[in-house]
Amino acid sequence: MGRAVLVFRLVLADVRRHRAQAAMLLLAVTTATATVALGLSLGGASEALYEQTRAATAGPDIVVYAPELGTPVAPALEELTRAPGVAGHNGPYRIVFATLTSRGLASLVVVHGAAERPGAVDRPLVTSGHWVRPGGAVLERGFATALGARVGDRVTVSGRTYPVVGIAVTAAASVFPWAPGIGPYGGPSDGGGLVWLTHADATALASRDLPLAMAVDLKLSDPAAARAFIDAHRDSTVSMNYHTAQFIAQQDSVMLRDSQPILVIGGWLLGFLAVAGVAALAAGRTAEQTRRAGLLKAVGATPGLIAAVLLAEHLGLVLLADALGLTVARLAEPAVASPTASRIGSVAGPTAGVVVAATALAVAVAAVSSLRPTLLALRTATVDALTVTAHRPRRRPLLTALSALLPAPLLLGLRLTARRPGRAVLHGCSTAATLIAVDALLTFNVQPRWGYAQHRGGWGAGLSGLPNLRDDQSGRLLLSVTVLAIALALVNTITMTWSTAMEARATMAVARTLGATPGQITAGLSVAQVLPALPGAVAGVILGIGVYVTVGGASTLPIASMAGAAIATVLATAALTAVPARVAARRSVAQALSAETT
Repeated sequence: MGRAVLVFRLVLADVRRHRAQAAMLLLAVTTATATVALGLSLGGASEALYEQTRAATAGPDIVVYAPELGTPVAPALEELTRAPGVAGHNGPYRIVFATLTSRGLASLVVVHGAAERPGAVDRPLVTSGHWVRPGGAVLERGFATALGARVGDRVTVSGRTYPVVGIAVTAAASVFPWAPGIGPYGGPSDGGGLVWLTHADATALASRDLPLAMAVDLKLSDPAAARAFIDAHRDSTVSMNYHTAQFIAQQDSVMLRDSQPILVIGGWLLGFLAVAGVAALAAGRTAEQTRRAGLLKAVGATPGLIAAVLLAEHLGLVLLADALGLTVARLAEPAVASPTASRIGSVAGPTAGVVVAATALAVAVAAVSSLRPTLLALRTATVDALTVTAHRPRRRPLLTALSALLPAPLLLGLRLTARRPGRAVLHGCSTAATLIAVDALLTFNVQPRWGYAQHRGGWGAGLSGLPNLRDDQSGRLLLSVTVLAIALALVNTITMTWSTAMEARATMAVARTLGATPGQITAGLSVAQVLPALPGAVAGVILGIGVYVTVGGASTLPIASMAGAAIATVLATAALTAVPARVAARRSVAQALSAETT
């Protein structure tokens, strides 16, 4: 039998013996790598979707907006279309700032006057229905999706009702809700949707004394010279706003400005929780792995073969989980990268750099969790590895005298915690990581929200408004990360309690021979998990506030809710540890002591 086949068979046999632990490792690492890979993959996703939409719709290199403030602006825009370096144009066309109501919802909109046959520049791609015709309206797809409108519905634009004859996408405007480009009278825009009408219908709508603007789309012979073109054609006599294709693409990426840090930071938090859980599993199997190494040494295995057997199990599982996580990230990226329907195309998925980063995280989980038990097993002599002996604790008279005054459950819990400081630190950090996610979600939910049609006065004041898609997506992602963090923390707590109970069987059996009841043993095991959870909860609240204030810029902090979450976490820890602790405490004293001596 070859060395590789032998290692594979030994690893496979061990995985079959510990299926629940292998499943937990797969779940934890898959969750962490998928979240990290998804967060890192979002960089550049908006730009990629914009470029694909721009190629499909003959998008312009520059869009020029000029508000109508009493001075005719059409001649100035016409002059730009004849400037040197301009290879094509669309317009000038009229923009009307209006309001739209449909299905009980209301929103600010900009109405573009459009030709019934689009020209060579800016040809919106109709994804449903057909292009504009007299008396009919075409809605931008992202806006139509948020509104819930379909072809055949009727919408009311500033008192005039139009049937929806089509739905289209364009690269001449940013994604919903930033289609206006500029606000009425040249001021800032509060966002809104985009509607196309024929030139005649737009002119008729403009007669209702609504704010107006003009725009022109320019195609340059040298797109790279867009900035130089703008600098050379600024006119101090006419107010003009220039939007390059690069600016529009950057504005699109604002939709993902909060999503990426949520996923990246959340992914690293989940990765840490995975490390904590897997490390607890590995620590609980240290004695077993040491004995296994002793058996392999006894039959002539070399240290290299033993290390390969002990490390290959975790490494193989985390690499499989890494592949699963990258697959999940690839499948989820299209929905996360395009929260609106304003763009078409596909995303490329995780890049080579993202794959390397996610794989590094997975390998780090395997290394941190299995390296120390493997080195301990290799350093243990064969006879010592095959002969399991109890470790005599160090004598500390002062601590012993002080602890003797404590109630039995607290005394047992303190002793268990003191003998396993590394695991206590892991459990405290796991609690802190979970509360960071919980506190971030609580803080996000109390921040003030503005719908896109809400306005502080003037145009569109008092509208009911559509939901804020960026905040909605951020809330969904934060909720997902928080739920995953809580799930991993629950599994970690149960795992650490069970591992501690299995390792402390002899100690608890001796305590029972000295008069401790099963209830006191159960309470002691629970105390051993609650004690590190207390400082972890406090640290989690502080770090959660710091992370959200740094990343999200919180203006309101739900201190009471955070304190309640910390208290609930500690109580949940006590409740979760009760069941495995009770099961371990019910084991007979004779069985526990005989198991230690076999």
